[in-house]
Amino acid sequence: MLSRYRPFWRVIAIAVTLFYSSTLLAEDWKLPDLMQLLAQHKSGQAVFVEKKYIALLDKPVLSSGELSFNAPDRLEKRTLKPKPESLLLEGDKLTVSRADKRALSINLQEYPEVASIVSSIRGTLLGDLAALEKSFQLSLSGSANQWLLVLVPLDSSVAKTMQRIRIRGNGADIQAIHFEQADGDRSEMLISKIVPP
Repeated sequence: MLSRYRPFWRVIAIAVTLFYSSTLLAEDWKLPDLMQLLAQHKSGQAVFVEKKYIALLDKPVLSSGELSFNAPDRLEKRTLKPKPESLLLEGDKLTVSRADKRALSINLQEYPEVASIVSSIRGTLLGDLAALEKSFQLSLSGSANQWLLVLVPLDSSVAKTMQRIRIRGNGADIQAIHFEQADGDRSEMLISKIVPP
């Protein structure tokens, strides 16, 4: 009689084993593991689609374009739609270029709120845990295949502008960045890595 139910119990046993092994993997997944994985990639290119939700507007503002990163400190965001725009970060210098206007450069040390946002992205791309911990309270959840890193600013003056940054990814690939501002405005950037041919 029991022999008829053996396949059923075998399926249950396999399901329980998979559940517990995935739980253990998630528990073993720590910040240093993620940072080590991210630090292995010294450059990369991706495309993005960004939605900005602004309280004064009825619909989100959509934009799309390309991202590129070269360690240790060169990061570029090229918006192609709806209007061409480029943000280039090299060291502590941020340059904004638009087709219809002259390029504007600022030193990030003079703008701590902007510097904090930039350091969150750059620190994550570099896998620089020490740099991130200087400016943020960090929490990591999920597993290597589906993780979520939450950064909350430690500096009260920065927290008045930026409430939280959530970065989601799979392995060494960052797939989304969500900025939550203190005034309720937010932006969501979805990122797709460009794989070289």
